[in-house]
Amino acid sequence: MKQPSARGPVSELVLGIITSPEAGGAALAGLPDAVDEALESSPDLLFDDDLQLTLFCLFELHYSGIDGASTDWEWNPGLIGARGKIAAAMEQRLRRDIALGELPAATSEAVAGELFRITGEAGGPSMSRFVAKEATDEQLREFLINKSIYQLKEADPHTFTIPRIAGRAKAALVEIQADEYGGGRPARMHSALFAKTLRELNIDDTYGAHLDTTPAITLASNNLMSLFGLSRRLRGAAVGHLAAYEMTSSQPNRLYSRGFKRHGYSEEAREYFDEHVEADAVHEQIAARDMAGGLVEAEPELLGDVLFGAAAALYVDELMTVQIMEAWAGGRTALLQSGAASTA
Repeated sequence: MKQPSARGPVSELVLGIITSPEAGGAALAGLPDAVDEALESSPDLLFDDDLQLTLFCLFELHYSGIDGASTDWEWNPGLIGARGKIAAAMEQRLRRDIALGELPAATSEAVAGELFRITGEAGGPSMSRFVAKEATDEQLREFLINKSIYQLKEADPHTFTIPRIAGRAKAALVEIQADEYGGGRPARMHSALFAKTLRELNIDDTYGAHLDTTPAITLASNNLMSLFGLSRRLRGAAVGHLAAYEMTSSQPNRLYSRGFKRHGYSEEAREYFDEHVEADAVHEQIAARDMAGGLVEAEPELLGDVLFGAAAALYVDELMTVQIMEAWAGGRTALLQSGAASTA
């Protein structure tokens, strides 16, 4: 991944450690106190640019890595400790604010019913309806740039869950992920289709190219997936998170495609969205009943975490949507740098 610019003392410290051959001892020794101080002084971790970028970079060491960073840093105890503190604080923040209510029975149908209820009652402004009917061309570009942080590696965080579950739930998760990866055809991978959309609009499709313009809440939405996916303890939350995404994708993508068509963009530019209209209409049933429901029937103790993962996905994405659309309503860019849809 392209190396981002630091956004504060903690991200500056971490990026300096992983990209400098001389870094180590003293810098690593000071990292725990720097993280503690930043967490203590942060008004809201979900909107903290410094800490969310730090967490994103520390997670990224487990994916594609970062330009200029040695692969030896992936399992460095000091970095793992810093990552753990920030991730734990983020989980606590979400569990404090997300109320699940009475849990349903630990059966596939009951779990599916509750997931359909949660996803059906999700509130907040609709990004997809705005894109379909009102978004300007520049807002479409900002929308794509915000989405690029996730979409260019779309399936990967959830894939870590495959070896952590078994039976019916595993088979369902593999079926969903196989479609995300194009059924073995590289050009049909959903990340490749999204990259093509970016190129059709002359937007840089390099992974990480837009990190410096992406607000903290967008990074938080992505970090949430890694927080769940990289922890066996949170495998239920990872499954619930993916289920929520699959169950709230088909109709919004139909509207996104309509918005890009309204601005005259080609079928090639819209192919990513059109692909998800059909695929996720099938996936939502598999995700709710076989993946999430199947996991709960096999491991009933994970019921609460499955529903928490789904609720957390919707909650953080609603916060992200609100921030973006409030910026647009106020005539401002939704990116960190004024006017800046980075182009290839």
